[in-house]
Amino acid sequence: MSKQHFTTKHANEATVQRNWYVVDGTNQTVGRMCSRIAAILRGKHKASYTPHVDTGDYIIVVNCEKVKLSGNKMDQKVYDTFSGYPGGRKEEVASDLQKRRPEVIIERAVKGMLPKNRLGRKMYKNYLYTLVVTIPTLHNNLKNLNFN
Repeated sequence: MSKQHFTTKHANEATVQRNWYVVDGTNQTVGRMCSRIAAILRGKHKASYTPHVDTGDYIIVVNCEKVKLSGNKMDQKVYDTFSGYPGGRKEEVASDLQKRRPEVIIERAVKGMLPKNRLGRKMYKNYLYTLVVTIPTLHNNLKNLNFN
């Protein structure tokens, strides 16, 4: 019997290399864009993906107000918030929410696609959005992410 054996390489915090990506939300469908964003935040696009380690990259989303929803969801989809007090439930249609706070539609979609535990909350902190067209130069190695 051969003494060769191969061990699986597991990523840890010291070996993870993170990149910065910029996503332009102009004319992007919310669900399709957010599922790709969630996969990149988890690190599933990397060969070194390890389920119990945050191996994901950082993402900046610009032009949140220019995203679109498929079908009649812009007029029919309802977003709920609840303050915790009696009578504290508020409902808002997606078109009104997009006018008032356009980043919330993408935030809630991405957060719903991440794991519901400590690791998911840590991954969510790698997500940023900006409402301006000019991208802040946080790092020189920003990469554009195209979903076409």
